[in-house]
Amino acid sequence: GEEHYNCISALHKSMRGSDENASLYWLARMLEGGEDPLYVARRLVRFASEDIGLADPLALTQAVAAYQGCHFIGMPECEVILAQCVVYFARAPKSIEVYRAYSNVKECLRMHTGPLPPVPLHLRNAPTKLMKNLGYGKGYKYNPMFKEPVEQDYLPEELKGTDFFKERKT
Repeated sequence: GEEHYNCISALHKSMRGSDENASLYWLARMLEGGEDPLYVARRLVRFASEDIGLADPLALTQAVAAYQGCHFIGMPECEVILAQCVVYFARAPKSIEVYRAYSNVKECLRMHTGPLPPVPLHLRNAPTKLMKNLGYGKGYKYNPMFKEPVEQDYLPEELKGTDFFKERKT
């Protein structure tokens, strides 16, 4: 029932708040109450990117490994795998930078009226002669061939100068 959602919310918020003791408590309460460990593991995968993100990019690897470990061995043995992951997440630095930036991109797309801007010609693949003749791929700079950073636009002209990590374009 509702307690299922209340407990996962409490676990999520305890990890977000860096409270390892409370995080372990809510995890144990769920598992000892019969919760599917794979459900918890899936939520940890989401938490790794949503709440920890780039502050510790290895968090996602930890979460996926915990999910796989739970899938391989099941309960009760997988409880320690989940406990390790939960404590790791509670102790990890947190960042919602990517989560916020992606939300800003979605907002930009939702607020856009009319057709979406086309992909700039230089970013399009040109597998045929016709496409090459139409200018597909023309002027594209292949970054690995340069020793220094390449100046090149990757967003459509209408979005030039937009930084989804800092602002929303409406």
